[in-house]
Amino acid sequence: MSSGSEGATPGFLVWRLSMKWRVAVDRAVAPLGLTHAQYSLVASLYGMRRSGLRPSQRRLADHTGLEPLYVSKLARSLESAGLIERARDPRDPRAVQLALTERGHEVTGRAIEVVQLLLRQLLEPLGGPGSERAREFTRELKTLLDAPLDPFTTNGNETEQS
Repeated sequence: MSSGSEGATPGFLVWRLSMKWRVAVDRAVAPLGLTHAQYSLVASLYGMRRSGLRPSQRRLADHTGLEPLYVSKLARSLESAGLIERARDPRDPRAVQLALTERGHEVTGRAIEVVQLLLRQLLEPLGGPGSERAREFTRELKTLLDAPLDPFTTNGNETEQS
């Protein structure tokens, strides 16, 4: 275990791992002109496109776990960089749909390859991405992500806010 992690709480370890991953992805995608947050958007769009979807900014915010206003800001910067296009949703004029441009598709494909190499490095101590330990780790992460997390509720009871 890394130094400073002895006796650490699960919350601290999750935070440390998320910071380690964010910094590594930021460094890996920087040569492609992306940040980790931008990568999360374009990689999600890449995957959704493969499924035949052209999501709204709101749906992309829900998918990535980012705040809608932050997704809007990121989308504007990615549009300025020529990586995505934004268009009004014909079914809902209040919504904005996002899609990768041809250049965005190319850059995102390269970024995904780079991040997949990082993921293999991250999961190597568990036996690699296809190992049973890595699959179990993924299941555990999904369980934690699906668990409700409300700072004002403990054990199902509302707490008083000051």
